[in-house]
Amino acid sequence: MATEQVQRVVSVTPKAAEKIKEFMSQEAEKPEYLRVYVQGGGCSGLSYGMGFEKAPEDDDKVLEEGGVKLLVDSYSIDHLKGASVDYIESLMGSGFKINNPNVTKSCSCGHSFSTE
Repeated sequence: MATEQVQRVVSVTPKAAEKIKEFMSQEAEKPEYLRVYVQGGGCSGLSYGMGFEKAPEDDDKVLEEGGVKLLVDSYSIDHLKGASVDYIESLMGSGFKINNPNVTKSCSCGHSFSTE
């Protein structure tokens, strides 16, 4: 397991950090980490995923942003360098949004993307 601190691979806004901590505290399993990842799928080739974890896997990088411990696997890290996790609240709904400078193309529905 790689536990070195990797700076600014993924940042977390203060609002997102607050919501992540709130949601973690409501989980029965009491997770310690938020996993942020990229997986194949969608009409543009890649999509984001997030989930809670109790422990890192062998190929995870462990990051800490805004008091939140993040896990990013070795496949996802290149696609997420410089990305930011935010939490948006609007009349149309609320939820997490990943702002990623590596995206070169995204689909019209906004759920998948591609990078070079």
